[in-house]
Amino acid sequence: MDWLSQVTDADVAALKGLFDAKVHDLGSGTVYFPVRHHSPACCHHLVKLIDEYRPEAILIEGPESGNPLIGVLADEATVPPVALYYTYEHEAGRDACYYPMLACSPEYVALKEAVKRGIPAKFIDLDYHHLASCHAEPENTEKLEASTQDETLLAGSAFIQRLCAKLNCRSFDELWEKVFEIGGLAKTTRDFVQDVFTYCTLSRMCYPESRLLASGDLAREERMRERIAEARRQHERVLVVTGGFHTYGLIAEAAEPEAGRRTSEKPDMSAGQVQHQIYPMAYTFPEADRLNGYASGMPYPNYYGMVWERLQRGKEQPYGLVAVDLIARLTRKLRKLNEGVSTSDAIEAYRMVQDLAALRGKREGGVYELMDAALSSFVKGEQSLATEQPHTELGRMLTGDAVGTVARNPFHVPIVEDFKERCKEAKLRIETTGRHKKVLDLYAKAGHRRLSQLFQCLAYLVPTFAERLSGPDWTAMRDMSLVRETWEYAYSSRIEARLIENSLYGGTLREAATRKLEEEMQGIPDHHSGEMAQRMLQALLMGLQDTAARLYDQVRSALRKDGNFLSLCGSLHALNRIRQHGRLLGLTEDPRLPELVAEAYDNAVDKLAQLARANSDEHEPIIQGLKLLSMLADSPDPQFGDDVFRSHMNELLADPGLPAQLEGVCVAISSGLEDRPRREIVERARAYIRGAPERMRQTALYLQGVFAVSRDAFLYEDELLSELNYLVGQLPYEEFVGMVPELRLAFTYFTPLEIALITERVAGLFRVQADELDAPAMDELDLAQARAWDEAVRKEFEAWKLI
Repeated sequence: MDWLSQVTDADVAALKGLFDAKVHDLGSGTVYFPVRHHSPACCHHLVKLIDEYRPEAILIEGPESGNPLIGVLADEATVPPVALYYTYEHEAGRDACYYPMLACSPEYVALKEAVKRGIPAKFIDLDYHHLASCHAEPENTEKLEASTQDETLLAGSAFIQRLCAKLNCRSFDELWEKVFEIGGLAKTTRDFVQDVFTYCTLSRMCYPESRLLASGDLAREERMRERIAEARRQHERVLVVTGGFHTYGLIAEAAEPEAGRRTSEKPDMSAGQVQHQIYPMAYTFPEADRLNGYASGMPYPNYYGMVWERLQRGKEQPYGLVAVDLIARLTRKLRKLNEGVSTSDAIEAYRMVQDLAALRGKREGGVYELMDAALSSFVKGEQSLATEQPHTELGRMLTGDAVGTVARNPFHVPIVEDFKERCKEAKLRIETTGRHKKVLDLYAKAGHRRLSQLFQCLAYLVPTFAERLSGPDWTAMRDMSLVRETWEYAYSSRIEARLIENSLYGGTLREAATRKLEEEMQGIPDHHSGEMAQRMLQALLMGLQDTAARLYDQVRSALRKDGNFLSLCGSLHALNRIRQHGRLLGLTEDPRLPELVAEAYDNAVDKLAQLARANSDEHEPIIQGLKLLSMLADSPDPQFGDDVFRSHMNELLADPGLPAQLEGVCVAISSGLEDRPRREIVERARAYIRGAPERMRQTALYLQGVFAVSRDAFLYEDELLSELNYLVGQLPYEEFVGMVPELRLAFTYFTPLEIALITERVAGLFRVQADELDAPAMDELDLAQARAWDEAVRKEFEAWKLI
């Protein structure tokens, strides 16, 4: 039998007595106001209670270390949504959390009312690192960027689940809206507070003390009781605003102080064990929506913010007014999207909101009636991906895309201010949470180059802010011929959080990127020249030319210690790109750069001899390195015009142990440099094709190497095509099937146009039309049957000595 089945009328009566004596006795020195976070109804009754009780101090559930920031949060220039961002570091690692406040958060309203009345307000809850230290479950101690207002226990209790079933509500949120947000507006403040207290207390009683201890709730309540007692010694009337789940713990323990709890069960309050910081920061509606993973407070923050706005203006039916507003906005939006929505659809949607409210026993239709009505009136036919637009757009409106503003204050983080200033100068839209695109003409416009540097810098410090969709890829060295970049960016409070984390590197984006880059350089082994050259290139892309200049000597030193061919080729690739695109990267003429490029080239060429014994998984990057060296060796630049590279190519081709794929590359390069006749490509291919079985199986790898450098060796030479046809004809069926993947890989080097040309040449080889080769392949069963018939006919001819 569960606990709920044992609850009696006497138990509920006892809670009423406790409420009258300890919670809402306006003649006492302490009044408790239980809330649900971000609830407009709680804000509405809180203001009425403050007017009636006229407290001398207001205590609020919030992290104690946030008390110095209360003035910032309550400042007229601060526009919610905002949050306190709390970080701490300890021996086991780092953690962080948010304490969000919306315009309709009771905690925020309490702060504003305190400032309005000139009375003190104070946060009384544990800081997050104390809360984390008392969690018993390992997964809780590793919670990253959690919320200190977590309502998981309240929303998930057995009492709430049973109540949802009894009242035909689909979720705790729908139940809360029906009973408190809509129904609560018609109640007196005393009745409303009593209902919140009773519901939350019955939910709390579904959990054993061990669960509350493991979640940290008991430790938090103990600290809050201490702060309440301190306030009572200083003030005659104290109002305590906390989550409804904690109110019973505060008043029950206040009557009978807890005794006998083992000290090991309390959080460690000793100073000096952790380093923690707390900052005021802008927050966003999407992040405050619990349906997006945020585990506390009301969903649909924009919707309930609109309700609170109308409550503040004294409107009698705020939910109906919001429904009219949103239906009108949704209709206009859908029409812009070419959805077939009429005025009669909108009228029908509003009528359905009212009818559903009456059917479900509500004074007004809330967000769930609005969503059901929109689904019924605006979605034509079955709901599917094709008809989802009305529901999707309404969801965006309910959540909203607002970004808050924090008043300037002595606690601001310089790097965050620099970020906002740089975004303002670049006209980047960070006032909303939508995704935005910027197309930059890198070579034609200096302003676009500076914006590209800003994006590169932010992508380095805060990877989630901006993403390059197209344009030259300097890291992978792809699409380098493109002259435009397309970036997509989006703001969220997590961007600001990541900037705060990077504030230890410097007070501006440039300073932080510089110091972080230099720190990374120190962690790179001093012989990894490729990584160092990439960091140098990265510095230039971020507009840190001074930093890049300081890296010259480090890169040179690494080049002289580096003995790895691939690493040296990486250095050469990066340094040569820097030399080629000096204007774009903002470089002035520096004689050290050509010297570095020449030194990287010479060192890479000197390591060619070691390639004959390279591992097969390194062949692809080796091929790219050889292509780069051959391109430079064939350039008119005199610093690459020596014969050392050609000599090493000859040495490699004379090595019998050279892998087939690298042999194909080397012979193609040598023939391209006119050191060897092109016929040698065919001759070496014939040696594979007509060689021993083991050598024959290496043919596809050899061709991959050839085609990686010299596709025209196959496009215009009939002899190589004939040899490949011979190979296909001679291979047993099973071996041919086994070679097909490697052969296909070899032909991926050809463009579609070149494939069409090859098709015509193959068709000519077999004296058929090219389009016949595009005919569908035979069914495998038909092919097997034909092969069986062919074999039977062959045997019959042999029996009659006809062949």
